[in-house]
Amino acid sequence: MAVAAIHTAGLSKDYGLGRGLFELDLQVAQQEVFGFLGPNGAGKSTTIRLLMGLIRPTGGSAHIFGLDCIRDYVAVKKKVGYVPGEMPQFGGLRGSEVVAYFGGMRGGADVRFVRMLAERFNLDLSRRYREYSSGNKQKLGIVLAFMHRPQLLILDEPTSGLDPLIQQEFYALLNEAREDGATVFLSSHILSEVERACDRVGIVRAGRLVRIADLEELHSIRFHHVEIEFAAGARIPTDAIKAAAGVEEVVVDDHRVACTVKGSFEPLLHAIRDAKVANLVSHEPSLEEIFLEYYRESRRALPS
Repeated sequence: MAVAAIHTAGLSKDYGLGRGLFELDLQVAQQEVFGFLGPNGAGKSTTIRLLMGLIRPTGGSAHIFGLDCIRDYVAVKKKVGYVPGEMPQFGGLRGSEVVAYFGGMRGGADVRFVRMLAERFNLDLSRRYREYSSGNKQKLGIVLAFMHRPQLLILDEPTSGLDPLIQQEFYALLNEAREDGATVFLSSHILSEVERACDRVGIVRAGRLVRIADLEELHSIRFHHVEIEFAAGARIPTDAIKAAAGVEEVVVDDHRVACTVKGSFEPLLHAIRDAKVANLVSHEPSLEEIFLEYYRESRRALPS
C-alpha cells in the first residue's frame, strides 16, 4: 500500500487559553486534492506550519511521504512546494534572485520552466521585491512553490490578492500539477474555490477537526442570500416562494422579497416563473456564515 502524502496522529500545538491545534488525526492520499476549511483562528495556518516544520508540536506527530516533519524537515522541504499565508520580505532582492536562492536550496530549478511560469502569471522577475504589488508578491510565491515540480503542494490562501484572470491561470496550473502526479493540500476561505479544486475537505474549528466531507456533503451546506425585485404593481407569489424547497427566512417588503436558498435554485425559480421579476441578486455568504449555519444544523441533528 502506498505511503500517505500527509499523515498526522494526535498532532497538537497548544498556545494556551484554548488556542492552537488539538489531536489532529488526518490522512491525505497521494495525488489527492484536499481542502482545509475553517474560520479565522481555527488552526489552519498552525497545521500548515507544523507540516512544514516551522514550529514544533506539543504532542503527536506529522509525516509527509513517511518523513517526520520535524526530524526530516530538510528532506521534506525538497518534496514540498509551499505558498505561505503571508509572504516573507525579500527587500531589495530581484524576483530572479529570490528564485535563484530557493532553487539553490532545492538542488536547482529548470530555468525554462521558471520563465514559463513567470510569463503565465505576467510577473516581471527583473524587478525588486519591494517594488512588487501585493498581487505580484503572491504570484512570486506561486512560482516558488511550483517551480521544482514538487510531489506535494501545501497552499495557504494561494489566490489571495490575485485578479480573476490570474486566478483562472492558477487553477489551470493546479490541474496540470495534479495530472503530473502531485498531491495538493489547499487552505482557503473561498468555498467555491475548494468546491472547484478538491476531492475531499476537512472542516476545522477551534483547533479541532470536526468533519471530513466529500464534495456532495460540501454542496449540501452551501446557501445564498437572494433578493428579488418585482415589477411595480405585479403580484408577488409569496405562498409559492415560502413553500419552495430549500427556501427559508422569507421577508416581503413592498415589491421586494429577501430569502435564503439552500441547495438548488430550481425550486425558487419555479415558484416565480409566472411573476414579473425586475431584478434578482444572489449573494454568496462568507465562509464564517456558512460554518455557523453548518454547526447549527449539526447541533439540531443531535438527539436530545
